[in-house]
Amino acid sequence: MAQAIAETIFDICYLVGVITAGYIMMTKGKSNGLVKKFGIMAVLLGVGDSFHLVPRMVALWTTGLEANAAALGIGKLVTSITMTIFYLILYYIWRERYEVEGRKPVTIILWALAIIRIGLCLLPQNQWLSYHQPLKWGIIRNVPFAIMGFMIIMLFAHLVKRKDDKVFRFMPLAIALSFAFYIPVVLFSAEYPLVGMLMIPKTLAYVWIVYMGWKLYKETV
Repeated sequence: MAQAIAETIFDICYLVGVITAGYIMMTKGKSNGLVKKFGIMAVLLGVGDSFHLVPRMVALWTTGLEANAAALGIGKLVTSITMTIFYLILYYIWRERYEVEGRKPVTIILWALAIIRIGLCLLPQNQWLSYHQPLKWGIIRNVPFAIMGFMIIMLFAHLVKRKDDKVFRFMPLAIALSFAFYIPVVLFSAEYPLVGMLMIPKTLAYVWIVYMGWKLYKETV
């Protein structure tokens, strides 16, 4: 019961906060393309995560996680796809923020990784409808995702420092933390369920990313 209460409060606050902030940035930041992209990214984050978190909340309050494996698995699939798109949008935010032109090879690589990642997620070998999903495919589908994350960390780290960007100065750290908390969950949560608790700080890292967009939005109003 304590887990159900704590997770429900956290998840509702997270989803409502992120989607609301994203909607405000998306609608009121029309004159600022960068803010609008952050808004779209935040709404996508919240809506995508809701496909997994809402069934999880329902499961905790009703028949349990294993009995709701199919709904949780489909939600996890949707979240995997939306998070991939999230990082593609973040890449274009990087380009616009620092007025980057060219870099066609980087763009092609990131798009290719995103397409490969989504394609891998859609394969039946993932067994999304099962409660115990194969670790092998959890690793395989996350390899291109991790490479995307590493590339975007490096891109931001280079220009944040060079441009002395105070709004986005912690962006590389926030992205790095999101992956640092996520990877152990992929590798060890099936065998050690408590590792799944790392999804909370991982979620907070995403909130931090959205907050940086919110700071940018507040500077423009």
